[in-house]
Amino acid sequence: MPSQDPLFTSFKALIADYNLPEKFTFPFYYQPHPLSLLAAKELQQQLELSNDLVGKMYGVLLVSDNNNKIGYLAAYSGKSAKADTHLKFVPSVFELSTSDVYFIDGQAEVNQINEQIAHLIGNPEIVELEQKLTKSKDQEQQQLDEQRADMVVTRKIRKTKRACAEVKLSLSELAQLKQELAQQSVDEKNQLRDLKLYWQEQVKNVSQKLSALTNEIADLKKARKSLSARLQKWLFQQYNFLNINKNSKNLTDLFRNLPLPIPPAGSGDCAAPKLLQYAFKQGLKPLALAEFWWGAAPKSEIRQHLNFYPACQGKCQPILTHMLEGMNVDENPLLVNPAVGKTLDIIFQDEAMVIINKPAEFLSVPGKNIEDSVYSRMKAQFPQASGPLIVHRLDMATSGLMVIALTKRAHKNLQKQFINRTVAKRYVALLDGEVESEGTEANGTINLPLRGDITDRPRQLVCFEHGKIAETYWQKISVIEKENKKRTKLYLSPKTGRTHQLRVHCAHTQGLNTPILGDDLYGNKSTRLHLHAEQLSLNHPLTKELMCFQVDADF
Repeated sequence: MPSQDPLFTSFKALIADYNLPEKFTFPFYYQPHPLSLLAAKELQQQLELSNDLVGKMYGVLLVSDNNNKIGYLAAYSGKSAKADTHLKFVPSVFELSTSDVYFIDGQAEVNQINEQIAHLIGNPEIVELEQKLTKSKDQEQQQLDEQRADMVVTRKIRKTKRACAEVKLSLSELAQLKQELAQQSVDEKNQLRDLKLYWQEQVKNVSQKLSALTNEIADLKKARKSLSARLQKWLFQQYNFLNINKNSKNLTDLFRNLPLPIPPAGSGDCAAPKLLQYAFKQGLKPLALAEFWWGAAPKSEIRQHLNFYPACQGKCQPILTHMLEGMNVDENPLLVNPAVGKTLDIIFQDEAMVIINKPAEFLSVPGKNIEDSVYSRMKAQFPQASGPLIVHRLDMATSGLMVIALTKRAHKNLQKQFINRTVAKRYVALLDGEVESEGTEANGTINLPLRGDITDRPRQLVCFEHGKIAETYWQKISVIEKENKKRTKLYLSPKTGRTHQLRVHCAHTQGLNTPILGDDLYGNKSTRLHLHAEQLSLNHPLTKELMCFQVDADF
């Protein structure tokens, strides 16, 4: 018997041989369940027939209805399109309607203020007064500088006259001369004072005229900001999210006690909360979740067509934490210490420093939930060491060489070498595909500035406006073909040391456009991230001797 829900999609394929999930998907780090993969594949087949929605994150939610029939719901991140396609997508958690007069009237008022501001800003008198104010200030500075320069010259002349007069003139003549020279000094100071007062009055008059025009603009902007904040607060309160126990919380409630209490733009419009909201409202039981990217990637982000991705941290974490309350959810794998049973091999050791080979999946410093790290292990192994120990870091997933300072003096020296970029580092990486080279070139330099994605940490974005300079030199070693899959082995030498620099520079379309094998953030999961810091060259912090270390990768 088919489900009565119009958005419930039955599988086209036979699913009798599939096992149902024992627990619901932990949405922030997961491997899609086989049935979720099948649902995603069926949705992707439908998307191929429709060009309406591309460059989006799509989600499928495996559900069972009241008759224990298994099917799935589909959604995409973002507001619902004005005209939906023939595909069946769940609606947004909140859709503005013509009955929401408060918001519609408020938006109209904001638009009216925008028009007033645009009209006032376009007043040519503002430009004229701004130019006049700048010119007046420049003239003021010029004339004051000239007056002060003249005063320096006349002061020297008076000093010379006094010196000569003390030898040639009588006491009465000398006294009279000194009085005349003193009066000249007073007159010059008064001239400087009067000049300052004159220009202060000139600048004040222009400034007052300009302020009369710009203050009106500032007041309008202040009113717009206040009105927008009220409308935003109202909108946040309309986004109400259920959980399996039918408890409801709005965006304001969910973000109130967070370090950033204002929900980011687009909060609540991602696929995952939309899917769960619809399932709870319709009495469908959620079983598993998967989200994948379809289409071209945004310019700043790394999103690969058909790849599955976890829910974002900034927008979805507070919402989904509430929505999943009361459900039997998979354990958070990020709370499991990946360093259990692993050791830190010491490559070199003396009284000043230690060189270690860090395994993959091993924190450099303690994390939010896991204490075990290179720092904690070194602190325990070298209790007599002074100073911060850690000079630089490797990503948890990256293996390879790290230098540890055992004294404050060594730490200061080594840190200075890293800051001055005199430390040479070379990584070896295996990329998940073949890197295309232009002509005969098998090397190059990547310059893509990076910044953190504030809505989805720890992911990084390419940002030419606010990003920090990041430069990587790469050199192709070989192309390996195994089981009809090509892999590219590279040397990577970072000139800068930004977070995830090598991973982003490899995966981004403006970089090598090929993610590192096993990159679970910017590519696809594998047995490990195939990135290893194999070479490290630096000057010994005490002897200044150049020291070079190398440990080959185990992949």
